[in-house]
Amino acid sequence: MKILIIGAGRIGSAVAESLVSEANDITLIDRNVDNIAGLMARYDLRGLIGEAVSPSLLKEAGADDTDMLLAVTSSDETNLAVCLLAERIFNIPTRIARVRNSELRNFPRILKEEGFAATTLIWPEQALTNYIVKLVEMPEALQVKEFGDGTAALVAVRAEAGSPMVGGPVSELRAHIPHACASIVAIFRKGRIIELRPRTLIEADDEVLILCDSRHARLATTQLRRRAGIVRSLIVAGSIDMGRSLVGAFRGRNRTDPTGPANIRIIEADPDKAEKLAVELGDEATVLCGDFDDEETLASAGVENCDLFISLSPDDENNILSAMLAKRLGAKRTIALVNRRVYGELIEGSKIDVTVSQTQAALDELVRFVRRGDVTAAYTLRHGIAEALEIVAHGGKENSKVVGRPLSKIKLPEGCRFAAVLREDEEGRQSVLIPDDDAVLESEDHVIIFIPNRRLISKIERLFAVDVGFF
Repeated sequence: MKILIIGAGRIGSAVAESLVSEANDITLIDRNVDNIAGLMARYDLRGLIGEAVSPSLLKEAGADDTDMLLAVTSSDETNLAVCLLAERIFNIPTRIARVRNSELRNFPRILKEEGFAATTLIWPEQALTNYIVKLVEMPEALQVKEFGDGTAALVAVRAEAGSPMVGGPVSELRAHIPHACASIVAIFRKGRIIELRPRTLIEADDEVLILCDSRHARLATTQLRRRAGIVRSLIVAGSIDMGRSLVGAFRGRNRTDPTGPANIRIIEADPDKAEKLAVELGDEATVLCGDFDDEETLASAGVENCDLFISLSPDDENNILSAMLAKRLGAKRTIALVNRRVYGELIEGSKIDVTVSQTQAALDELVRFVRRGDVTAAYTLRHGIAEALEIVAHGGKENSKVVGRPLSKIKLPEGCRFAAVLREDEEGRQSVLIPDDDAVLESEDHVIIFIPNRRLISKIERLFAVDVGFF
């Protein structure tokens, strides 16, 4: 696929790194010489320097025969203007724009075909907010990825000594929770994936991936570590916008589920911004003015009695230090925003419980549009090493390599696993099936597959492709 990426910042460079390894033809445009030079030195891609709103530069970048445009600069205006140029001048069929201004959600006609002609919009900040809410609701988890519009969940848990499943084989999960729909799909031990067999023993500190019906997620996770208490006291630091967004997300959820945080405190260094936010939020949150990496500020915020401390500034190092300080001062659990993958790999599960990444949130929003076949969800796992894919099986036995065949007869690439099947009944209700070898795939099943190495994705795409002429 020929892909043109506008913006070589954190998100653009991460997208390029992710896609260039999958035999895509990537061209990048950015104003910053160093950003382009660095990426061209590391990867097999083409880079151009200049303003992306220039039609002549877009033409030089090959926009005339580009399959997909990804406009992911930090400027909403640039991203939307480039989408318009891509549609009106170059007729690029897929045009995806990153948008940060949440107010624009109220004007979809302006953003899409009738306005700036973006075929798809991604909102990384909102995606990150939604993801943090999931982590708050499931405090045992390192990662939570949803499939089938929330019907199924893939949950990563760090196994804890003394838990029911630790020391036992993976095959005993169903015996521990016989009425739950759940299965272990992968185990990472000391950063490496291990071969998974029915008698594989789970060890303390293993990172275990469980695919389950979302209704059974917490029951499944508590087989691997002690059940954590509900988050009632939450401190958000480093980003006034994310703090406001999280308050809004919990406000909506608490109307139907009163178990969300009742006490939310936001730390903001700028006195004017802090005062304005305090007036805006009223009694929905307490706003404190101070530096979030300062011990006195954290103490005045009541960090010693805090269930969860979240640091969300644009600076990875400050987030790491403040989360570590909060943990030392008594916070029960910490989450830090860390966009550099190597930092996340080094610190997660140590003095910081969980790391999140806005770059990763953007990738999760984008990657399914790049996958070939009818992919409805695609998530990168383990800081980009692995992937979980939800792909729709089409056709019949005469024109499909998977439909009408038992799973035992479908040869997946080495290490890949069928994690679950989502199937609709006659009334359109979706259910989660944990497949065994005798299960037979039906047309229109949504199949969730764990892929240990993203280089194998193209093989999965080819496996689910139907013969020419089906559609």
